[in-house]
Amino acid sequence: MRVLFLGDVMGRAGRRAIVERLAPLRGRLRADLVVVNAENASGGRGCTAGHAQLLLESGADCLTLGDHAFDQKDMLAFADREPRVIRPLNYAREAPGRGSAIISDARGRKLLVTQALGQVFMSRPYDDPFSALDGVLRAHPPGGMVQAALVDIHAEATSEKMAVGHFCDGRASGVVGTHTHVPTADAQILPRGTAYQSDAGMCGDYDSVIGMDKAEPLRRFITGMPRDRFSPAEGEATLSGAVIVTDDRTGRATAIEPVRDGGRLAQTHPAPV
Repeated sequence: MRVLFLGDVMGRAGRRAIVERLAPLRGRLRADLVVVNAENASGGRGCTAGHAQLLLESGADCLTLGDHAFDQKDMLAFADREPRVIRPLNYAREAPGRGSAIISDARGRKLLVTQALGQVFMSRPYDDPFSALDGVLRAHPPGGMVQAALVDIHAEATSEKMAVGHFCDGRASGVVGTHTHVPTADAQILPRGTAYQSDAGMCGDYDSVIGMDKAEPLRRFITGMPRDRFSPAEGEATLSGAVIVTDDRTGRATAIEPVRDGGRLAQTHPAPV
């Protein structure tokens, strides 16, 4: 199975890139399934129900969220009724929606998608991500009832993301980080067969400060004083993520390659097989 995972969609620029370029990118990469992190799709904070529907209609098979999962209030009801949108497993016990989903490709092969929030340097003391992931991975071992399993670890600290990767090694087909908006150069297959990358990067304008228009972040760094609200940059976006190839029989990854399409970053397009 070939799974395309794309990092945090950032504002209008990211949405526009998904609408205009996801379908042809999926075709070029021959991706069987596409998972997109929609955490920042609406003004950089959360995702509205309408924007989630737009991303799904544009070719995403599943959307993950993050620590801003319910910043847009209509997501509270939408997450309950739309099984292709998942919020973090360890967000809160009473949170609406679900922390995992099983999606199927055109051939009927099944992919488990799940997400957890990190605890280090995050805004709230979220529940333990390791025990949350342990339960869902025990229930859905790759190569069994599902052909593959993908974990989105939405966290600030690279060390914590790496720890989650090693914790899931041999138990998930892939672990990819989100949240920090900068693609990392450590795509690899861990010793027991799990594909790993610390951060997928964002689907947004990189002529920015992690997706936000440069002016206000620069002012705050230089003067220590806020003046305006942060607003997403609106130049051409780079679609950033990774393609993971898995063995249907074992659920192990056989390859992981970064993807960077359009915008300012150096382009990386894995060859289809």
